[in-house]
Amino acid sequence: MAVKSIPEKSIRICADRGGTFCDVHASYPDPERPGEKKEIVVKLLSQDPNNYQDAPTEGIRRVLEIATGEKIPRGTVLETDKIDYIRLSTTVATNALLERKGHKHALLITRGFKDLLLIGNQSRPKIFDLNIRRPPPLYSTVVEIDERVTLVGYTSDPKAEEHAIHFDEDGNVTKAYTGVGWDGQGQAEGPGEIVKGISGEAVRIMRKPDLEAAKQDLQKLYDDGYRSLAIVLCHSYTFPEHELQLGKLARSIGFTHVSESSQLLPMIKMVPRGVSSTADAYLTPILRQYLDGFFSGFDEKLKDGRLRSPRVEFMGSDGGLLDLNNFSGLKSILSGPAGGVVGYALTSWDEEKKHPIIGLNGLKFEIHNSLDVGGTSTDVSRFDGRYEVVYETTTAGVTIQSPQLDINTVAAGGGSCLTFRNGLFLAGPHSAGAEPGPACYRKGGPLAVTDANLVLGRLVPDYFPKIFGKSEKEPLDIEASKSAFELLAKEINENQEKHLELDEIIYGFIKVANETMCRPIRALTEARGYATSKHILASFGGAGGQHACEIAELLGIKNILIHRYSSILSAYGLALADRAFELQEPSSTFYTPQNRPQLVSRLDKLDGEVRAELKRQGFEGEHMHAERMLNMRFEGTDTALMVLPTEKDGDGKEDFEAAFKRAYKSEFGFLLETKGIIVDDVKVRGIGKTFDTMGKSVFAEVARLQRKPVDRKAKADMTYSVYFNEVGRVNDTPVFKLDDLEVGEELEGPAMIIDDTQTIVLIPGAKAVLTSKHLFITLE
Repeated sequence: MAVKSIPEKSIRICADRGGTFCDVHASYPDPERPGEKKEIVVKLLSQDPNNYQDAPTEGIRRVLEIATGEKIPRGTVLETDKIDYIRLSTTVATNALLERKGHKHALLITRGFKDLLLIGNQSRPKIFDLNIRRPPPLYSTVVEIDERVTLVGYTSDPKAEEHAIHFDEDGNVTKAYTGVGWDGQGQAEGPGEIVKGISGEAVRIMRKPDLEAAKQDLQKLYDDGYRSLAIVLCHSYTFPEHELQLGKLARSIGFTHVSESSQLLPMIKMVPRGVSSTADAYLTPILRQYLDGFFSGFDEKLKDGRLRSPRVEFMGSDGGLLDLNNFSGLKSILSGPAGGVVGYALTSWDEEKKHPIIGLNGLKFEIHNSLDVGGTSTDVSRFDGRYEVVYETTTAGVTIQSPQLDINTVAAGGGSCLTFRNGLFLAGPHSAGAEPGPACYRKGGPLAVTDANLVLGRLVPDYFPKIFGKSEKEPLDIEASKSAFELLAKEINENQEKHLELDEIIYGFIKVANETMCRPIRALTEARGYATSKHILASFGGAGGQHACEIAELLGIKNILIHRYSSILSAYGLALADRAFELQEPSSTFYTPQNRPQLVSRLDKLDGEVRAELKRQGFEGEHMHAERMLNMRFEGTDTALMVLPTEKDGDGKEDFEAAFKRAYKSEFGFLLETKGIIVDDVKVRGIGKTFDTMGKSVFAEVARLQRKPVDRKAKADMTYSVYFNEVGRVNDTPVFKLDDLEVGEELEGPAMIIDDTQTIVLIPGAKAVLTSKHLFITLE
């Protein structure tokens, strides 16, 4: 290898560790062409313990070898002088939650509420199931803390002052009325001090925690081997002092991780706040353990300079980059898929050409459906000009209250196991993963979707990465896949009146997998009142290109976008993502003209703190902006919507009320006109832009392209036998290398387009044109 001269702090590395593959994208200044950048793509198995301990570290080692031209033996502590940053997304916490392999921890909760999280909210997802198996709680034991605070009343109810207590700016009572524990003379009835909570509500401190007794309980937990705690106390979202006292005490004893619900998620509703805190205590130690191992593979400069350069940033579930101090298990549950959403959103969206759709707040946007077909599962999301964020989700039976991108996941991907049971063809939900992987991975694994695509000719072993077997240099084993399918076909035909050919049986599994992938797309479109056929399908993920045309055909979608880096778009998205930092405070205030200045003042305060933090992280001027939101609901309801206003009212101020009513009408189809509006939370999300522009959109490029038919004989690298629906085997299907095609060249299906990391199947009747960064596919 010839050693190359690479400037210090110039290599930018993004790594996405998925369930099956770890994808790495890197860029650095081209030594031979000043002003231009070279890009490196590395794809490797997420788990291969016989060859390396950690996939992202191994991927970064390979990047450094390629970029510098220096041989770096495995196991060497990597030098970071040449690295500008490392951005990482990981499924470590996600897999720990799905497989229930998190960290043993204890729950500290207010006395009398020991079984609260076990009881939950009494929702029954499978109400007619005769054999309901409720997932066990995440915590291993519960300790009840003898403390209690209660809410006395609103401090600013405009309709019923007789049920209100008012405070001045210092928290002193200025006015108190009967019916809320007061004698009408400004004195509290019964025991307990009355104080003002963070939300503005009046809080009565019934009993303070006995810290000596709590210390004994905590010491016993520590002696029993517990090192992680979740602390969930009644009304701590507005009165966090008791949780903070217990957290400080636990850390002094030696607990290495403490999740105080009031600091983690200061929102009303004790059950989801409590479950989220136990999830954080369950997952964060596992994540930190993994990250400690990751950092151990690099020199001390990276360990000591994590927030400087080279710096390490992590993808959060809401699509924003986080530094190490703000990254936790709770914020990493959708870390991997979130990078893909950012990738397709920023590379597919056209801000000028906005096609009208039905609904969605009355605005006119071009909607993109994202289909990320990975090795283990399929993630589906929508983008309409801004990321759709949800604040309460259920993952593996655990209801979590935390900002996450609205991503729908089904267990149907390249690694999904194929089985025949009770006369039914099944694809998933079990996955072959990376260890042992599908049958063709040469590790004795089960049949999977990847095997089906391989035997049908939709994967060509000669072009697929040769990373299998003990030597890590063997190709996919098509004979292993074919032999396993022949055994399965024999079993299937024993139960069929009509004999089915092998190809028909294998394609039957593909049809089942495709339909399974369509369900979450319909749930995010048709189920919400949007016409699926108006969408554009942006397909990515290693197996996405093999299924995209058929899925679009099933959904009535006419246009498909496949990015040049679609198979590693989650990693590529990390390079485009913004740094995010947000602050949130609880509120319990009616949204009225009288209270609006107070709410704006609280937003201004959070806005200043968020901008100060982003400035500390190196963002200034146009590279920094903030989104100001209120979590609003109608009085008497318990469903709040986080509202980001997009217009101004008559006074030139943010029109939160109009934005809330539009969002509510869109979500529920009606308005409660006679009800007041309550603000549950105030929130400011700061965004630090990491790049200036993506340039012209793919649609603008397609409009001005000079197209020319591809010379199939001259450009085809080979022909291959591929099975297609309805037409059967096409033995002379042309196979094109993506790198051999020129911008503007147009080709028609049936065909296959291949590069080092992806295979795209173009079905009969489909047309594709190559742009500078995408393959733009049109169906008849």
